[in-house]
Amino acid sequence: MTDTGFSPTRILVVNDDGINAPGLKVLERIAKSLADDVWVVAPETEQSGAGHSLTLTQPLRLRKLSRKRYALTGSPTDCVLFSVCELMKDSPPDLVLSGVNRGANVGDDVTYSGTIAGAMEATILEIPAIALSQQTNSEKIAYWPTVEAFAPGVIRQLVEAGWSSEVLMNVNFPDCKPEDVAGVRVVAQGRRKAGYEIRELQDPRKLTYYWIGQAVNRKIRAGNTDYQALDRQEISITPLHMNLTHQGALRNLKKYFP
Repeated sequence: MTDTGFSPTRILVVNDDGINAPGLKVLERIAKSLADDVWVVAPETEQSGAGHSLTLTQPLRLRKLSRKRYALTGSPTDCVLFSVCELMKDSPPDLVLSGVNRGANVGDDVTYSGTIAGAMEATILEIPAIALSQQTNSEKIAYWPTVEAFAPGVIRQLVEAGWSSEVLMNVNFPDCKPEDVAGVRVVAQGRRKAGYEIRELQDPRKLTYYWIGQAVNRKIRAGNTDYQALDRQEISITPLHMNLTHQGALRNLKKYFP
């Protein structure tokens, strides 16, 4: 995709919350408001935190649910790769929408996110992609009407604007009702202190196992980023670059390794 906009005619919808997730049904409706030809290929089970993982040592099994709607026993990355290289190989999608994730994908969390990974894989395959997430409250309740009200317009504007083929779009919707959304803000990816609670538990056979729990001690760094936009009840849009090279460090290291 170049810097000029286009009009999508064939959309692939994926997610990481699984084929039965409510956010997937929301995004399916959104996609059908944008194009007549919509395909859904989603993981058979929840893949939250899968990141950009690819299944190489286990078989993938495809289950057809209805016309153009499938479940795949794999990660979001697998879903996009399989769709583009096999299921839709004769006529690939011209836009991939990933989500709608239950919970925001901002800051460092984008590296864990299967939602972001689905959009990443599409970008690697040179297909424009947008990841969409709905921020939740402390009880993990999502205001799906918020994303359903605003996502079609946001997607249309992004498509009209266009973006580089090495970039994917990360869109997050705030935890509030549609009428309380304060606007749309283009912001950078934020950062915060990392850390998770690790719980030590015992199974019925008295064997120890561990469970990664809630994030702890995660102070957000100051700035005008995706974190602050959501705090202001704004929709955040962040372009993410697939080329991870840090140009400043690259230039500096060349002085030491000429």
